[in-house]
Amino acid sequence: MSSKNRLRVALVALVVGLTGLATAGPAMAATQPATSVAAGAQQDQAPLIPTAFVDLPTSDLQAHSDRHKIKVTYTNDTAADLTVAPQLLVSSPDAGPFLEPTDVTVQHRTADGCWETVPLGTQTGTLFTDLPTAQRTLHPGETLTEVYRLTVLNSAAKGTVQPRIALYG
Repeated sequence: MSSKNRLRVALVALVVGLTGLATAGPAMAATQPATSVAAGAQQDQAPLIPTAFVDLPTSDLQAHSDRHKIKVTYTNDTAADLTVAPQLLVSSPDAGPFLEPTDVTVQHRTADGCWETVPLGTQTGTLFTDLPTAQRTLHPGETLTEVYRLTVLNSAAKGTVQPRIALYG
């Protein structure tokens, strides 16, 4: 199976999981929005589902202990507000072995300049950062710039790093 096909399978599986078709568990609960009950009526908000992705240039996973910065930039060139979410995908080689979340560390630079560790999900040999927690609203003409730092912890790890932007509705 080619890397692109494996990536597509992983994305379809991710979207299916986020829409609630999978059984609820700790991982599913973390992606579901909170619901509120007021005066006996339940208000449910369906999670946002990406309608498109903007793929940014990929790079090879550099398997040594240096930290590598990855900059994700996207400008809202529409006339309306746009909900977006930056995401990093780290894909395993076609022939394996599949990467594990313990093979790499991904950190995100916060607004105050500190680094915070980003938990990674894994599916079909692809590691990925969470979309729901990364969502931002960009006003017309506004630019999103996020900086990540990736450190390879397993010197035998091989793969590809693909930053991208998820677009919603």
